[in-house]
Amino acid sequence: MTKKQRALAIIDRLKAEYPQAVCSLDYDEPWKLLIAVRLSAQCKDSRVNMITPELFKKYPTMQAVANSDIDELTDIVRPCGLGASKARDIRACMSDLIERYAGRIPNTMEELLSLPGIGRKSANLILGDIYHKPAVVTDTHCIRISGRMGLTDGTKNPASVEKQLLKILSPEESNDFCHRLVLHGREVCASRKPKCDECCCADVCAKNINKTTGGKHK
Repeated sequence: MTKKQRALAIIDRLKAEYPQAVCSLDYDEPWKLLIAVRLSAQCKDSRVNMITPELFKKYPTMQAVANSDIDELTDIVRPCGLGASKARDIRACMSDLIERYAGRIPNTMEELLSLPGIGRKSANLILGDIYHKPAVVTDTHCIRISGRMGLTDGTKNPASVEKQLLKILSPEESNDFCHRLVLHGREVCASRKPKCDECCCADVCAKNINKTTGGKHK
């Protein structure tokens, strides 16, 4: 089975298992997703979703965030970890959006990467969820599960994982596929103790196939 064939089979199984492929970060405006994804770095989405209601209640607009007191903003986001750097990036990012883009969220990778605190993972999430463009969000679940299932060579490098997945995923499936990997990673394919006996992809997963046959996936 080639990697493309395996990817198609896994996509079909994950679609059946998780029909609703949605972002696990709560937001109702694009700029709020931009902030939430910055907060999610080295932090669980569930914790971010606990913090953002208070954050957006105190700062309900991009301008309010840009004008915020840095110490007060830091205190709010501190439970997400790296409070000082995240607060600094968030405030600078909102200022940049207002000054350079008149409050519009950019729709290209190059422009998004020019914003303070925004890397490829964050940019891909915006491109996929907000603009519905082909995007591969290489979070911890995507990196781990793609390697286990034999869709990548097992590298932990996000850029390499993104490049490899873009070669085997159809553009229209890539964004939803990554969302489903998050759901699957939380429910079944956990980091330490994956529930392989409960996995909907067990019959096409390279980890299981190699375990039983000693074969090599392509």
